[in-house]
Amino acid sequence: MGEVDPAFIQDLEHRPKLSIIQAEGIPIIDLSPISNHTVSDPSSIENLVKQIGSACKEWGFFQVTNHGVPLTLRQNIEKASRLFFAQNLEEKRKVSRDESSPNGYYDTEHTKNIRDWKEVFDFQAKDPTFIPVTFDEHDDRVTHWTNHSPQYPPNFRDIIEEYVQEVEKLSFKLLEIIALSLGLEAKRFEEFFIKDQTSFIRLNHYPPCPSPHLALGVGRHKDIGALTILAQDDVGGLEVKRKADQEWIRVKPTPGAYIINVGDLIQVWSNDAYESVEHRVMVNSEKERFSIPFFFNPAHDIEVKPLEELTNEHNPSKYRPYKWGKFLVHRKGSNFKKQNVENIQIYHYKIT
Repeated sequence: MGEVDPAFIQDLEHRPKLSIIQAEGIPIIDLSPISNHTVSDPSSIENLVKQIGSACKEWGFFQVTNHGVPLTLRQNIEKASRLFFAQNLEEKRKVSRDESSPNGYYDTEHTKNIRDWKEVFDFQAKDPTFIPVTFDEHDDRVTHWTNHSPQYPPNFRDIIEEYVQEVEKLSFKLLEIIALSLGLEAKRFEEFFIKDQTSFIRLNHYPPCPSPHLALGVGRHKDIGALTILAQDDVGGLEVKRKADQEWIRVKPTPGAYIINVGDLIQVWSNDAYESVEHRVMVNSEKERFSIPFFFNPAHDIEVKPLEELTNEHNPSKYRPYKWGKFLVHRKGSNFKKQNVENIQIYHYKIT
């Protein structure tokens, strides 16, 4: 990626500060009450619900330990990711994304119309994944996205699929706890994900950057889905905008933990009780960084709106309904080429 091309340079007000504020207070939550095979006592579950509810409300981010995802699977996918990205560009481009599917290798993704200093490999949790052809509300046609299977490293597809199965289980467990923390039935969100979910996993590689004060690995953004389950290496670089004072805070990697953030869907379903939080990724001039987010997303045909149980005359619905698949297709289009307009956000559906 060489010297910094102007396409990577952030506007002045969004450039990273190289003085880091380390995160104080981002909760680290022990999930053993729901990941142990023994039956947990009700008070430990109750305590867990309170902790996660508080983290969602105050931070929108938290870390989890004792999450039940086998360490060997995480090590396998991290190793495979490094091997894949270490190949020459010609090899990686053999599995590039194309017109028919946004999955596979890509190195020119944009966030808020500025190019990110990274390369990625995307892989759908369900193959094929059904999705609208266009974001036109009057167009009912559905197509499907499929996965590329690189030849190298060996068994790449199997390694990813095995890992995805486990982080998907973790996602369902977390959704249950979040539902309980909102005073809902534990399985309240399940219906949106049971059939045809649009979840996907991404392997990220952030090469060293000669001008880390000008560019970002990923620009400031909020995640549009329900939950993100992030594995990051020990280099770190993730920064979260602290709700209390709007400062950018670095999330220090905790060995073996996952970083969880609630996405826009939880914000809409909860009618703003929980807020999706802005975050970004710093790069540095010496070290490459790897991370693996899993984006837990529902079926394309669900209508997204605040849940009836969480709205009433004193707390009316704050959002107009929208179709998840249409929103996703619209947003994906803006990730891969520079637009003349702002990409779509949930606040475009806000009832003023």
